Amino acid sequence: MPLLISRNDITQVQADAIVNAANPQLAMGGGVCGAIFRAAGPAKLQAACDKLAPIQVGQAVITDGFDLKAKYIIHTAGPIYKEGNTVQEQQLYDCYYNSLRLASEKRLETIAFPLISSGIYGYPPEDALKVAQRAIHDFLGDYEGDMTVYLIVYDSSAFKTAQSMYGEVESYINESQVDTDYRIRRSLRELFNRKSAGKTNASLERCVEEEVSAEITDHDLAERLEDSFSTLLFKMIRRKQMTNAEVYKNANLDRRLFSKIISNKDYSPRKNTVFALAISLKLNLEETQELLRSAGYAISHSSKADLIIEYYILHQENKYYNIDDLNFLLFQHKQVQLGQID
Repeated sequence: MPLLISRNDITQVQADAIVNAANPQLAMGGGVCGAIFRAAGPAKLQAACDKLAPIQVGQAVITDGFDLKAKYIIHTAGPIYKEGNTVQEQQLYDCYYNSLRLASEKRLETIAFPLISSGIYGYPPEDALKVAQRAIHDFLGDYEGDMTVYLIVYDSSAFKTAQSMYGEVESYINESQVDTDYRIRRSLRELFNRKSAGKTNASLERCVEEEVSAEITDHDLAERLEDSFSTLLFKMIRRKQMTNAEVYKNANLDRRLFSKIISNKDYSPRKNTVFALAISLKLNLEETQELLRSAGYAISHSSKADLIIEYYILHQENKYYNIDDLNFLLFQHKQVQLGQID
């Protein structure tokens, strides 16, 4: 049940439901609201909304999607931002939580949100994003069903922390891949020289394959056999003094998947799941590599996604970790985001 970031026209999203950042009168407005009305069929949607209006700020109601690709539209009224207003954060939180609750009652599996109140209602995008993340993760962390939530973004203004890293990440990827290319060419050259001398052996060929892919050594293999993945994960959770709920929520993972991982010593998670748990636990690079080894993986400098994650971990200093910011970096580089179904 992940929260994933997407850049799209919300009226074109193929989801079970899209969310309309509505006004309390549920009248056709401007911005995203107006676009949704026009795409759904203004007269039909307005007639349906009139039967439900007015609503309170933070409340959510549901109508058919009419001419949209989405089957339903969930309408929620966000707060108009006023500096010093002490209730608006809770109202914005309620917009997301109540929308998700409606979706769960309909047993919907996919829902797409805009960043509510961050447009003409003036809520600072970075603050609006934090509220959205908290509400969505809180709901998904306790939800028993299957649901994927998409947050539709049009620019990077809400992801200031991640955006500030973009240029540095690009340089890190380029430098690391150049270094990897050199090491691969060196290994291939050694293999060629061995073949020329009639001394080729299977271990050298395996060394080249590992250099290109997982980069796991025999020493790494021996180390990772000491603890199963689930055993090591349990030890790390205890060491970090975190609850299981904190771990799977911060990792953008389904509670049932987490339970399966932690209780089954023979379970083999995907590499992205291991990375997600490392971010949740705020592991440094050495600890992350240890956790990866226990599941049979290693950070590969031939993988752009691995390099992005490595850079992010190196620059957190065990302080600020946010999987949604990291996912935004992965999203910008067209890489698979963390927390998708294992």
